[in-house]
Order: sequence, then structure tokens, then C-alpha cells
Amino acid sequence: MDMTKPAADFSGVSYQEALRRARDLVPYFREQAPRCEAARRLTPEVMDALNRNGLIRYLQPKARGGMELPFVAYFDMPEALSRGDISVGWTVHNLASHHRSMAWFDPRAQEEVWGPNPDVGIASGIAFQQGRGVVADGGMVLSGEWNFSSGTDHSDWSLLACILRDGDKITDYLFCLLHRSQYEVVDDWNTLGMRATSSKTVRCKDVFVPQYRTVSMYVAREGHSWPGLMAHTNPHFRIPISALGGHGIGGSLIGNARTALELTIDHVKSRSTNYTGARMRDFQTVQLRIGTAGAKIDAAHALLRNDCLEAQGVYEAGGELDIETRLRYKRNAAMGVKLCVESVDSLYEMLGGTGIYDREPLQRVFRDMHAAAGHFSFSVDAQLPPWGLVALGGEYKSPTL
Repeated sequence: MDMTKPAADFSGVSYQEALRRARDLVPYFREQAPRCEAARRLTPEVMDALNRNGLIRYLQPKARGGMELPFVAYFDMPEALSRGDISVGWTVHNLASHHRSMAWFDPRAQEEVWGPNPDVGIASGIAFQQGRGVVADGGMVLSGEWNFSSGTDHSDWSLLACILRDGDKITDYLFCLLHRSQYEVVDDWNTLGMRATSSKTVRCKDVFVPQYRTVSMYVAREGHSWPGLMAHTNPHFRIPISALGGHGIGGSLIGNARTALELTIDHVKSRSTNYTGARMRDFQTVQLRIGTAGAKIDAAHALLRNDCLEAQGVYEAGGELDIETRLRYKRNAAMGVKLCVESVDSLYEMLGGTGIYDREPLQRVFRDMHAAAGHFSFSVDAQLPPWGLVALGGEYKSPTL
């Protein structure tokens, strides 16, 4: 889907060059955003720009022609791209993070996916409870229905999560690699916002998955390991998405909030009020909203980016994250996004009647913000109490954290 051939080798692209490419495309993505929203997917032109610049492969191993950027790019890339269009940043991050996840798989699975086309799209359904796996000879049989499969219109493969059972006993929590021919895409993505992410539902029934196309996410099990890391030895591949998965898509919301701030500042600079003719910038209430929003967005940016840098340093030093730190990261992602939602809400409210028109870019930014913030990673009710429990001396258990 949306493939550029022959595939280029991006292994020589540096972190600085990759971010430059992303930032240079921001004006184009902002211009294309209404077309992508109307199409309910990224347009072929947008996908071509991403593929030509290698931006979907920024986390892919260098051995497969990817950039294999430092882990902090997990946050930086979607944050930069989302200043043009959050749907671009969100979709790119999802597809790119699955190239990173493929590094965990058996080399045979990697060859099946990357061998024919290293640019190939890989979507996902990550809720373990939505998939049912039954042990079978040589692998397992998978059934389930997974919603919110972002980028599925641009993907030939998908990583689908399930709980594996042997009879009534839970034996594992798996990511299963399925080709598009093995699952159905349900065209149900009609939403308030984030329309261009094509985050449709996918489902399958009684599909046999060979063992080499699965990886265990039962990280709490003693001796847990991923077979692909025998070849891909960069310690950044060991950083757990269970703790930091919200930081990549969280970067998208922070980039979106920065767009809201930029659009509002431009609007205020050029406007006087319709009823008094006073310049908007001279109102202290306007100045206060602008200043508060800027501070909240900067705080969210620092919070999430620092977590990624901290985890990167821990694994480079040969360490691992304890349960309190993992829960702190999840707490921070939710709180950082809350600050950004508050900022966008305040800015949009200040726009007044102008903001109700479909032609107003800030209206789309507002809708996208609330749609994206509905992700479970950003629920303060779900993500803050576990850290509070552990901080107060309680015990928190999770097989996949």
C-alpha cells in the first residue's frame, strides 16, 4: 500500500538530517491537511513525500536500510511532523514504531516483511483483550476484532495482540504478525477528528499463525527475551513500549498544540475586535491565555522528551526500568497531554465565533486534539493512580508492563 519502489537505503541519514526533512515538509503537510481529512487517509502525494524522505523508516534497523535513529526520535519525529498535520505525525509514528517492533521478531518473519519491500506499511491492533489465541501445533490460531488500527489503509501487514490460552489457562500475551490477506478491514472510521489516520477496525477468525510470526509481550515472565535482538543489538530496541508507548503519539498532540498556539498568535496579531475596534493583542486576558498556553505546551514537551532521554540513557548503560519508573512515564504522558488539551481549549475559546467555520484551521486542530486525547494512554483517571499506589508503598502487577 502506498509504496515507493525501488526502496532506498536511509541508513546513512543522521538524526539532524531526518528532523530537517520533517520540518521542511511542515508547510506542505499543513496545506494538504484538508485534503487528507476529506479522504479519511493520507493522500498519495503525502505518502510519496514521506516515503521519498524515508520518514516512515526512522526507527527501522540500519541493517534493513532504515535510519535507526536514537530513541529520543520516538518523540521528536511525530512532534515535528504534527506541526503540519497531527494525522501525519500520528500515522507516521504508528507505522514507524512497528518497523521498530519488527526488530524483536524471528529473522524469518523480518525477511517476509522487509525482504520484498523495506518501505512496507505495518499497522497494529494492540489491545490484548481484543484477540483470542489458542495453542496449536507449530503456532496458534487467532481470532479477534481490534479497533483503532491507525494507518491500516497504508499497510500490507499488521501486528495484532492477543491473550494466548491453552484450555482455560492463560499462557502468554502475544503480538501476532498477519498479512493483509489474512484479516478484514472494517470501514468504520467516521469520527470527530483525526480523520486522516484511517484508524479503522480490523478482524480475523481462526487464522493459523506460525510461532515464528509471534513475539511474547509477557515481559514480567522471568527470562523473557525477543529472538530478533540477537541480530539487532542496539540497546534502544530494548526500551519498553509498554512504559513509553504514549510518548510517541503524545509528541503528536504536543506538535498539534504548538500549531494551535502559532495559529492563534498570527490571528491575534492581525485582528481587532469586531465591536470595539480595539487591538486584540492589547487585552491582558489575551496575553494571559497566550502566555499560559505557551508555558503548558513547553512543560509537556520537556516532560515527555526528558522521559525518552532518561530511558535511552538507562538502556545505553545496560540497565532496565523498575516498575515505579515505568508507571511514572505513563503518568507523565497523560498529564503532559492534559496540559496541551487545556491549552488548545483556551486558545480555541478565545477565537470566538470565527472558530466555528470549517475553513478555520484551528477548528480542525481543536477537533483533532480531543479525538487524539481520547487514547487510553492519556486518561489521567487510568494512568495517574497506579504510580500513586506504588509511591504510597502499594504493589502494582502487570504481565505486560
